[in-house]
Amino acid sequence: MTDGPTVDGGAEPKRGGHPRHDLAPLLNAPVRLSVVAALAPLDKAEFGFVRDLVEVSDSVLSKQVAALEEAGWVEVRKGRVGRRPRTWLALTTEGRAVYRRHLAALRAIALG
Repeated sequence: MTDGPTVDGGAEPKRGGHPRHDLAPLLNAPVRLSVVAALAPLDKAEFGFVRDLVEVSDSVLSKQVAALEEAGWVEVRKGRVGRRPRTWLALTTEGRAVYRRHLAALRAIALG
């Protein structure tokens, strides 16, 4: 028995020690990273607030949020304030953990 990776896939390959292995590929897109960063310090935020903060159109934000929601990192809730429909965005527990790990990897890469 070996401790390293196998050709037949019988054992999970060991991850390298380089911090890039902790980067979340989904967060390599600048808009998705910006959305997650905007939500990180908040419990939730209105769609329009995030759109304006990240400086994108409704359609661009909607597409990027859908990818983050599919990954399970952002929760989308719809409701009303008075008669006006509203959409709120929030990071999930997993989304927060992935973001923290991604930031730590970026710092480790940048600082050597």
